Amino acid sequence: METHRLPTPTPPGQAPSPGLIPHQLLPWTTGAPASASPGPLPLPPPYLSLFLSLSSSLNFSFSVNRLPELLPLSGLSNLLTSSKAWQASHRPTNSSRPPKPLHFLFLPAPTPCMENPGLVVHGQTSSFSTALRSLVNNPQYSDVCFVVGQERQEVFAHRCLLACRCNFFQRLLGTELGPGVPSPVVLSTVPAEAFLAVLEFLYTNSVKLHRHSVLEVLTAAVEYGLEELRELCLEFVVKVLDVELVCEALQVAVTFGLGPLQERCIAFIEAHSQEALRTRGFLELSAAALLPLLRSDKLCVDEVELVRAARSWARVGAAVLERPVAELAAPVVRELRLALLAPAELSALEEQNRREPFIPVEQIVEAWKCHALRRGDAALGALCRRRRGTLPREHHRFLDLPFK
Repeated sequence: METHRLPTPTPPGQAPSPGLIPHQLLPWTTGAPASASPGPLPLPPPYLSLFLSLSSSLNFSFSVNRLPELLPLSGLSNLLTSSKAWQASHRPTNSSRPPKPLHFLFLPAPTPCMENPGLVVHGQTSSFSTALRSLVNNPQYSDVCFVVGQERQEVFAHRCLLACRCNFFQRLLGTELGPGVPSPVVLSTVPAEAFLAVLEFLYTNSVKLHRHSVLEVLTAAVEYGLEELRELCLEFVVKVLDVELVCEALQVAVTFGLGPLQERCIAFIEAHSQEALRTRGFLELSAAALLPLLRSDKLCVDEVELVRAARSWARVGAAVLERPVAELAAPVVRELRLALLAPAELSALEEQNRREPFIPVEQIVEAWKCHALRRGDAALGALCRRRRGTLPREHHRFLDLPFK
């Protein structure tokens, strides 16, 4: 028994399926050149009954796995005629035996689920990262130049890479390039070292951070919308947080609404209050950053030192902003707990306040009231409550609101 495969149909406009059998294996192509081979002969349902009835005279059978959809009538006729001629040519001479039956097998075309989906393989990331890192601030092949920082340092980069990695740069560099050399892009608010760190992250998805510049990199990451870089900077800041860095980190956290970092910084200052109050970073805090510190019950510092630190802070801010000390200090001095001071300390503060106005007179009067009545004023609430670092004084036993 000989079996011949018939090709399954190919949809119009598509290349023949790789599962089709070459035309040379079909009976009508025996001895014919490949160019003379007819196209695939699909079998339509209307011709199936005719095909089956005529097959009895030619003595061949079918094994149909997939019924085709289209078949020209001439193709059916050619199939039957060629099959009969092929049988006659293969019948032995002077043989009384009937011809061997022909079996045509219709095979299904491959379906998408039968195909191998393929496998994504990865090369070494270290060599790839090293190659891209060599392009950071490399004028070769660069098509954009930035002028960054107060020192106006030139930094070279590549538009396509920055645009695909960062929406900020996509908007910044999205305009059409005009004829001639493009003008440098000026970014004066970001230091050069921080900007280079941002480029390193955009090019390689990794960055080398340093304690002295990580807050500037964090600021740039927030402004440019680089969330992954921001999280990397936050993790690094928490690891290297110390007395000199904590107030600067607190200012960044308050400015950009980084709640978890703000909480970590306040907790650190509460545990190292005296050291933190003497740093330059404390003197450069904004009023919004200083307020949560002065409201804390957990500061490990006495109120006299806290009043002194707040006055120094107000003096520095007044000199920089050219504003009166009392005006600048107004938002924060209300959080100073003057009722915790002893009468002698309160008198010294009042005398100093006459020479250099710093605390509103009404606030000092409220503190004297607590001493006169020998009890805390419930209306003042937390302003009569001792902090963790408050030194004990005789009149504290009359305060109604003890430290919690």
